[in-house]
Amino acid sequence: MTDGGAVLPWLVIRQDEGGNRYRVGRYATRAEAERVADRLETRGRQQLYVVEKADRAAT
Repeated sequence: MTDGGAVLPWLVIRQDEGGNRYRVGRYATRAEAERVADRLETRGRQQLYVVEKADRAAT
């Protein structure tokens, strides 16, 4: 998937207590995605934030 021509293969996924998963955003680098996930986790909510590489077959 592209955003203005940029490849954004890294996803931040939020998983709630019920196991539901939601894409929070797409990022160009793993480091950028991890910074976002870390920042969201510090808010103290009951969700888990994970970083995953997007499956090219699904895009």
